[in-house]
Amino acid sequence: MTADAGLPDTLRDLPAWTPDAVELADLELILAGVYRPLTGFLGSYDTAMVIAGGRLADGTPWPVPVTLSVPEELTGHERIVLQDPEGVPLAVLRVTEAWQDPTTKERRLAGPLEALRAPAHGPFHSLRRRPDELAPHEGNVLAVATGEPLHRKQLGQLRQVAERLAAEVLVLPMLGGEHDDSLVRALLGVRRELPDGTRIIPVPLPERGELKDREILLHAHIAAAYGATHLLADREVEGTEVPVVVPEPWAYDADVEVWRPLARIEPDHVKAELTPERLGELLDAGEPVPDWFTPPAVAAELALARPPKPSRGITVFFTGLSGSGKSTVARGLADALIERGGRTVTLLDGDVVRRMLSAGLTFSRADRDLNIRRIGFVAAEITRHGGTAICAPIAPYAATRAEVRRMVSAAGDFILVHVATPLEECERRDRKGLYAKARAGLIPEFTGISDPYEEPDDADLTLDTSRMTPDEAVGKVVDLLVEGGWVRPA
Repeated sequence: MTADAGLPDTLRDLPAWTPDAVELADLELILAGVYRPLTGFLGSYDTAMVIAGGRLADGTPWPVPVTLSVPEELTGHERIVLQDPEGVPLAVLRVTEAWQDPTTKERRLAGPLEALRAPAHGPFHSLRRRPDELAPHEGNVLAVATGEPLHRKQLGQLRQVAERLAAEVLVLPMLGGEHDDSLVRALLGVRRELPDGTRIIPVPLPERGELKDREILLHAHIAAAYGATHLLADREVEGTEVPVVVPEPWAYDADVEVWRPLARIEPDHVKAELTPERLGELLDAGEPVPDWFTPPAVAAELALARPPKPSRGITVFFTGLSGSGKSTVARGLADALIERGGRTVTLLDGDVVRRMLSAGLTFSRADRDLNIRRIGFVAAEITRHGGTAICAPIAPYAATRAEVRRMVSAAGDFILVHVATPLEECERRDRKGLYAKARAGLIPEFTGISDPYEEPDDADLTLDTSRMTPDEAVGKVVDLLVEGGWVRPA
């Protein structure tokens, strides 16, 4: 596609591209000067040097690759407009190198960026600041970069270290998850429990799968860009741009009912900490998070981000060969859940989706993948809003099913049901004559005949409808949902 008509005439005919979430975050941080000395996306040699030794080709320390992937058709252009998901142009990339990643085979572009306008996407954008917008501060500044709320333990440790350093506090919420809004609200909700003058500046930085040490190095660089003199982290790492401060262990003293340094507590007075697993169990069951563990404002946001299972959005995704019984079981499940009540149910059956959502698509692999992604997108939206999506496509490819699982899991819960009815039985049931046509060569790329079906190894439930009635199959899915806590027992 070409850039939008709101651009200057000199840029209007340039091709446009929307980077993914990590690349958009990198783009924003480059343009804001947070990633200085980087002025654009890295080329092949710089990237290889960063991966191998944490340095750019010129020897400058740099912790993580900052790259841009594009379709092959964009690799022949000298300039490209980069835009946000809404199509707003953000910057022009002047291409200095087009290269292919030797590991992933992705096509990538490198070169400096010319800003067109400040990015305006993402929640709490009004709280974001460029480093050059902050007034200089004399004295120490202690930064904490976090993708999680601060509970009473972390709040106490932060206050203790800030007092010892006589430092102002800078909280940098790392945005990039599904519940960014809840994270920032939770941090704002405990502001009065932080030292006076604490600043909260959200930073767009999704998880990128880097090693933990590299992540701390990147956080230290970002903190330094915002004027921090120290970074609070759970362990020291060599080569950080600012010193890392590791707080001393704290625990809850059940005798005096406060959090304080572990060294000051009698061993038999130490209360066991609430583990992430136990916290998840409390939220799943809709039980209150104890006040000794976290402030009420944080508890409220945790409950909002992770509702109790009976009211949480869920997608039940059936996969299997044509004629396996997916649609029959899916319709039966929808009816059973509606009869029980308590949940809104949307059935996204394969044939109906083909007519209403994916009309015009062929049965090529690319179009079949696109059809499944569309189903996944709709299911994720239904799930995000607390509904129940029941999907019944063939979905033959493991990679595409995994993509749908990721989309839905970011919004709620995902259950994969493999309807593993044998091919011979599916052919015997073939009311539409599709298998016969496929074996005669009249239907190319037909799943199970001339195109593979990749059986899932991550199914939550496997059904063979040649060995059970439709009602029995529906009952097994309902039982799974009841056992998992998503549906209340009848």
